[in-house]
Amino acid sequence: MTVPPVSRRDRKKAATRQAIADAALQLFLERGYDQVGIRDIADAADVSTATVFKHFSGKEALVFDQDQDRESELIAAVRQRPSGQSILDALRQHVLDTWPSIEAHPQAAEFTNLVDSTPVLRAYAERMWTRYTDSLSAAIADEIGVDHDDLACVALARFVLDIPALARGRQDRRAAVEAIFDILTHGWEPPSKPPAP
Repeated sequence: MTVPPVSRRDRKKAATRQAIADAALQLFLERGYDQVGIRDIADAADVSTATVFKHFSGKEALVFDQDQDRESELIAAVRQRPSGQSILDALRQHVLDTWPSIEAHPQAAEFTNLVDSTPVLRAYAERMWTRYTDSLSAAIADEIGVDHDDLACVALARFVLDIPALARGRQDRRAAVEAIFDILTHGWEPPSKPPAP
């Protein structure tokens, strides 16, 4: 998991980075991604454009400001799981611990709409998702002691990363996450038909 910055300098850097990301998201949601420039973001965050680029590689990275933290936390869920806990149970716990708070954020729907309606952001999100898949499958493979391109590890990583999207529209999202992990754990079984009236 991410360790909070400890020094005053690190806290200031983290606060500046967060202020820039927050200003950018607010502007993107208000005006649309393509109508906002780096200068607009710098002005809204009361920093220079150089400061924006010191913290973010580009405009897309401003939208996905927690990208690297999320990837690191995902890998840590596998590598730093308690002794005796299975990889699948560690990933289940990680998704249940992190995803509901992301989905419950008041701007979650607006954020999803922003990404879905902006081709450059959809493409960035897809590249990010692919990188997560590669990193997670490599971590799983390392834990088991097989090659990074092992199909079972790659498939598990992809399935786990798809769980939030599959559960998103469900009335009880937590139960949906649990049900999908149960399928991964125990294998797929045909659903029971409801009893006839």
